[in-house]
Amino acid sequence: MNIKQIKALLFILLPLLGYSQSNPLELWYTKPAAQWEETLPLGNGRLGLMPDGGIATEKLVLNEITLWSGSPQDANNYKAYSFLPQIRELLLANKNKEAQKLIDENFICKGAGSGSGNGADVPFGAYQVLGDMTLNFDYKTKSKAQNYTRNLDLQTAVAATQFTIDGVTYKREYFTGFGDDASFIRLTSSKKGKLNFTVQLRRPERFKTENGTDNSLVMTGQLNNGTDGKGMKYEVKVKAQTTDGNAVYANSAIEIKNATEVVLLISAGTDYKDKNFESSVDKILEAAMQKKYQDQKKKHIENYQKLFNRVTLNLGKPAQKTLPTNERLDAFIKQSDSDTALPVLFYQYGRYLSISSTRLGLLPPNLQGLWAKDVQTPWNSDYHLDVNVQMNHWALETANLSELILPLKDLTKAIVPNGEKTAKAYYNADGWVAHVITNVWGFTEPGESASWGITKSGSGWLCNNLWSHYLYTNDQAYLAEIYPVLKGAAQFYKSMLVKDPETGWLVTSPSVSPENSFLLPNGDASHVCMGPTIDNQIIRELFNNVIIASKKLGLDNDLSAELEKQLKLLPPPGVVSPDGRIMEWLKDYKEEDPQHRHISHLYGLYPGSLITPENKPELVDAIKKTLEVRGDDGTSWSIAYKMLFWARLKDGNRAYKLFKTILRQTHDTNINYGPGGGVYANLLSAGPPFQIDGNFGATAGIGEMLIQSHAGFIELLPAMPDAWLKEGEVKGLKAEGNFTINMKWKNGKVIQYEILSPSSEKVKIKVNGELKEITSSKL
Repeated sequence: MNIKQIKALLFILLPLLGYSQSNPLELWYTKPAAQWEETLPLGNGRLGLMPDGGIATEKLVLNEITLWSGSPQDANNYKAYSFLPQIRELLLANKNKEAQKLIDENFICKGAGSGSGNGADVPFGAYQVLGDMTLNFDYKTKSKAQNYTRNLDLQTAVAATQFTIDGVTYKREYFTGFGDDASFIRLTSSKKGKLNFTVQLRRPERFKTENGTDNSLVMTGQLNNGTDGKGMKYEVKVKAQTTDGNAVYANSAIEIKNATEVVLLISAGTDYKDKNFESSVDKILEAAMQKKYQDQKKKHIENYQKLFNRVTLNLGKPAQKTLPTNERLDAFIKQSDSDTALPVLFYQYGRYLSISSTRLGLLPPNLQGLWAKDVQTPWNSDYHLDVNVQMNHWALETANLSELILPLKDLTKAIVPNGEKTAKAYYNADGWVAHVITNVWGFTEPGESASWGITKSGSGWLCNNLWSHYLYTNDQAYLAEIYPVLKGAAQFYKSMLVKDPETGWLVTSPSVSPENSFLLPNGDASHVCMGPTIDNQIIRELFNNVIIASKKLGLDNDLSAELEKQLKLLPPPGVVSPDGRIMEWLKDYKEEDPQHRHISHLYGLYPGSLITPENKPELVDAIKKTLEVRGDDGTSWSIAYKMLFWARLKDGNRAYKLFKTILRQTHDTNINYGPGGGVYANLLSAGPPFQIDGNFGATAGIGEMLIQSHAGFIELLPAMPDAWLKEGEVKGLKAEGNFTINMKWKNGKVIQYEILSPSSEKVKIKVNGELKEITSSKL
């Protein structure tokens, strides 16, 4: 038996024995996807593609990042501010329930708002699936497929499916191009002329499919704008290239007959900021068809790897046996320490999803990234501003993907003009504000219910993400660009703060601690309050950042002086209640749900840096008790947030426990607000349902376990769990100050490290418990 024959035999036997013949950074399966939660997500920041690897029929879910229903609207209630004095008087009189009623009647958005999360057919709109492409195969036999495998290679952003029928090996390869911006599917058979299939396009509603005059399959439509039905327009176009056989374009389909190799090219676009989108779709396809498939694939991999290859991570040698990913998840929960490669895979998967779901000049990832499957997506798959869209970006800086936060910067700048109207309409205040939700149409108004809709930390929280990018890059031109956004947000809070007569502190009123409620002394539940802790923390942080920025840019000395005066009157970052926990509200209210998914009052610990074990050691025990009472379970994003809190507290084993909880496999797709979060078989985060923030939050959590730089120094391995202490290596992580970190460790000790920067600089680092100052090496 020669080498070639041995390799062929191993290819057949290894999957049967439970071994993967692939690289470590791969999702690998031995069955087609039975439902969407098992498909493989591909994306290039604009186009999304999710193949299920079906044998007789393959369904590929298509997405385009800009496809939203709804339309621009002005839902501001311009008489709302006239009710503000009465609302504040009720709150001062401890009549929170009455204040909440008055807000519901006079201080929310006009119209339907978000449609209570079902806004596809109202002006708010929803991010929607583009459609489905279905391939129906005729193998001219009733024999079953054997030796089935499918995989997603994170190293190349290429997916593949392979199986054998009657001695013929069929292969499919898929990627969304980082070259010509089209999606590609290459199908081959090992014997000549064995490919026979049809290609069809459809979506649940509002579509027309036909054959184009240019030998193509075209799907077009127009979404509902929530008023006259004439919303965003879209187009999807598919063409086929064959080396032999025939491609027949007829009956609103493409029929492939007796081919050996076929390449399907997909282009799509919308009229969101592109009135000539049909022409753009054609140009992309024309350019792609002029190049060989292998050249397209090579260019795609090169462009993708410019980002992905910046970071490598190794947590030690795992056991040799590698199960299919769905089985591997279950095995990890039972005995995680033996599979040190799965945390690496999940971390790099988070980086892969970030690269795949956004890029410069486009939109930031929404609640489902780039991979919706519905017309009415959960919570409209919008941009939730009370943790979710921020969490989508937390991992980026440390993970050396800094520029991917810039689409969020652009979205934030775009909502400022409407935010200025909202600030005047509701608070008669300067500057701009955004509340809980926004969309591609610039919604900044309060939501349609006082219980959650008047949270006003959204704009300040967005500023935290924007400021973080500056801290990591030291980019002065960027600071000048975002300064008006930060300044406007600070001006809003400065002009609407009121004095709490009991404490003398300046606080927001009215407000809500995101989505959470409390019990009044008479037992009534309320959400509306004065000065929730998250508001106080965000305002303190924002004021400090604006003061720093104004000094660096030589601007607004008078404003800085006013902010410095107000800083002295803000509540402290954390107030400890009589029972030893951090207070969530200005008063020591009893929680209606002690294990609520939101933990907003610990914002100052993460993503903020107002509270650290170094600068506020007196608060550490109170934070731990707060987290203990909250519990470890929850939605996937909530578990990830708790993982980040424990990492900031330098408790690696507790952070790792939460990471294991995130990796429990679930099949539940029903909307859930309580415990039970995890991941699906394709590693996408299950809220449930699918929310991509859990992926990104856990990715950020792993980064925080490896390196922290928010406390005035760079700390290596600040929160390492016992499971990862034996040995490991990471290259390419970033720290505040534009430092790049490489390090190796063994038996819990860093044995080698490099601190690199564009120019040699003095920097404080903490290594193996020792704080010292070194000079960085020049990149």
